Amino acid sequence: YEQWKKKASSTVLVDGDEIRRIFKHDQNFDAYTVEGRRINGERISEICAWLDRQGINVVCCILSIFEDMRIRNRQNFSKYFEVYLSAPMEVLEKRDTKGLYASARRGEQKNVVGVDIPFPTPANPDMVIDTSCEDLDFPALAIKILAEAER
Repeated sequence: YEQWKKKASSTVLVDGDEIRRIFKHDQNFDAYTVEGRRINGERISEICAWLDRQGINVVCCILSIFEDMRIRNRQNFSKYFEVYLSAPMEVLEKRDTKGLYASARRGEQKNVVGVDIPFPTPANPDMVIDTSCEDLDFPALAIKILAEAER
C-alpha cells in the first residue's frame, strides 16, 4: 500500500480487521463463524467495489476463505490482482501474534481459521509469496508485488 500510495495518491488501504471494528462486527458472538466471516467478506468486497467505481485504487488485506467471492471479485473489479501470502500452519502458530492459535488449541476459542475452520488454498492467485522464512525483505516484496500488479 505504501509503495502504491507514493505512485498514485488515490490509493486506499482496506483492512479486514478495521472493517470489522468500524461495523462493530467484532463484538458479535457469531462474528468469526463461517457465516460471520462471509458477512464481513461481503461488506469488504462491496466497499472495495464502491471505491473502485469511483476510480480509487484499493489495496485490500483480508483472510479470504471463500473461493466464490474471489471469483466474483475478479469479475467485478476494473482490475483485480490477488496475492496469496503462504505459510505452513506450524509457522503461523509459532508467530501467533494475537494468541489465537494457542487459545484455540487449548479449546478456549472457536472459529479459528486453520484450526476448526478450514483454510482452502486459493485456486488462482495472481502471485504467491512464501512467507515462512524469518528474514523476509518486506520493502523488496512490496516493490515486486507492485511491479506485477501494475502490468
